[in-house]
Amino acid sequence: MTTAQSDAGEAAARVVTDALVASLTRGVEGGKRTACHCPFTGERLAELPEATPEDVAAAFDRARAAQPAWAARPVRERARVALRFHDLLLRRQSEVLDLVQLETGKSRLSAHEEVQSVAMAARHYGRTAPGRLRARRHLGAIPLLTQVREIRHPHGVVGHIAPWNYPLELTAGDVLPALLAGNAVVMKPDTETALTALWARRLLIEAGLPEDVLTVVLGEGPVVGPLLVEYADFVTFTGSTRTGREVAQRAAARLIGSSLELGGKNALLVLRDADLERAAEGAVRACFSSSGQLCVSVERLLVDASVADDFLARFVARVEALRLGSALDYGVDMGSLSSAAQLATVTQHVEDAVALGATVLTGGRHRPDLGPYFHEPTVLADVAPPMRVCAEETFGPVVAVRRFATEEEAVAWANDTRFGLNASVWSRDARRARRIAARLRCGTVNINEGYAAAYGSVRAPMGGMGDSGLGRRHGAEGLLKYTEPQTVARQRLLPLGPSHGLDDRRYTALISRSLRAMKSLGVR
Repeated sequence: MTTAQSDAGEAAARVVTDALVASLTRGVEGGKRTACHCPFTGERLAELPEATPEDVAAAFDRARAAQPAWAARPVRERARVALRFHDLLLRRQSEVLDLVQLETGKSRLSAHEEVQSVAMAARHYGRTAPGRLRARRHLGAIPLLTQVREIRHPHGVVGHIAPWNYPLELTAGDVLPALLAGNAVVMKPDTETALTALWARRLLIEAGLPEDVLTVVLGEGPVVGPLLVEYADFVTFTGSTRTGREVAQRAAARLIGSSLELGGKNALLVLRDADLERAAEGAVRACFSSSGQLCVSVERLLVDASVADDFLARFVARVEALRLGSALDYGVDMGSLSSAAQLATVTQHVEDAVALGATVLTGGRHRPDLGPYFHEPTVLADVAPPMRVCAEETFGPVVAVRRFATEEEAVAWANDTRFGLNASVWSRDARRARRIAARLRCGTVNINEGYAAAYGSVRAPMGGMGDSGLGRRHGAEGLLKYTEPQTVARQRLLPLGPSHGLDDRRYTALISRSLRAMKSLGVR
């Protein structure tokens, strides 16, 4: 593995100036102070406002006061804000790429994935929201006599809790459909990546969003998070399954809806007829983008035993050629882990696997010479339960390899997890790959790609099964979950009850004949 050295401290001082922090935190509630840090160096990056419980309440008050006027605007006008944001984001992407790298430690190319994802979401919802939110006519109980309209109303104020690993995509990308649906949003990004979230908010305001329609509160998750659930009309959360359960329980106690994207232990299946060169290349992206700190990234490689040696030789060679470093520029393949906690988890999982008999094919080492939280991309073979890497989410640059003998065994192993977020199948036979994909219990399956094909197809829903969460982002579901449907039915001419001299017996006989007739005529 090669390395690309840079002076991350100088880069941080150049990018994160006092003027920038003052601009981004203008209007952010916070009676106390907190700080974010740079994973490349471990040093403090900026000092930020930290919300007290009173600050959180004030943020919701502001959002609730601003929401009715925002919802009263025509949907097309709200959508134009998203489309202007799209253009501004692409025009000024270098600004946010620097912030994403400095706050997460990821490579420039991995940071650009976030720009791509948010731009696609802004374009998609900017173009489709007016059609999906318009009032719709439905056939009523009695055709011609019953007229029915379905109207979509915003929930009100959405509480959005975002994690640290994708600070642009999981803030701006998720709040865009909530805003276009007519909601206001109070957002709690992770403090360690708050500058990126605040930059996105400032850009949305520049694109025409009223300032109080999107407010930000910062603070410790166990303190601020429950308050968002307490005050919100709908809650979205991306993070760990353990915390997701707590969010769901609190939301259920208040009878409000929630949408949760949680953990994953995603499998990539290499079938015997796969193009092994393409599969090895794609598996490297699937396993090590963003240093493996991605809910949909691959942590388990299931390889047909008949091609395993050939595939692994290609795959390991590509992993060993990865360039590690902290440069705020393209040319580095993998950056740092985000924190000491993430490094500890990765180290523990590797050490546990080796102690129980796993073989390190490449990597396996902490690299403090590059920065405090760097860890080499690691490939483990001879992996089997009860090793922690078999069942627990590592959320780092570690992938475990198992060889399967039959398709049935591959499917069984892929499904042998409490999670169900993403999977990948590699084969030259599209029909066979689709058949296997349909048997995998997860929200998205990619054929001949790791995760980006499904995630980037924003017209289709994305989310998890099992312990990977509830609800979906993207597609129609990703917008309509932020609304409450209302049915308005108008009855004309005749009532839905005995009338015009009909007694109960003759009325029910007439209704029965009408029901049979409607079925015969194909009425839905």
